[in-house]
Amino acid sequence: MNAKAKGTRAEHRSRALLEAVGYRVTRAAASLGEWDLIGIGPADAVLVQVKVGRWPGRAEMEALERFPAPVGFRKVAHRWRAYKRLPDVREIL
Repeated sequence: MNAKAKGTRAEHRSRALLEAVGYRVTRAAASLGEWDLIGIGPADAVLVQVKVGRWPGRAEMEALERFPAPVGFRKVAHRWRAYKRLPDVREIL
């Protein structure tokens, strides 16, 4: 499986997790923006960067930290590792 296919698969897995806990999710990865998923829930909203095997690099993490998220939005990164059923989740401040 090539890198793009792995990334797409990880995004779909993250989307399914968010939807299972009540978020309505839009996949924004094709836009090549900072965030791969945008989830709107009953109490908050979440912007998600999805990675396979590694966390975002320093420059990318700094860009995510600087991103002007609206009030009520959380920013998180999901890291999917091989043979794991759930991602590692890191809050981005």
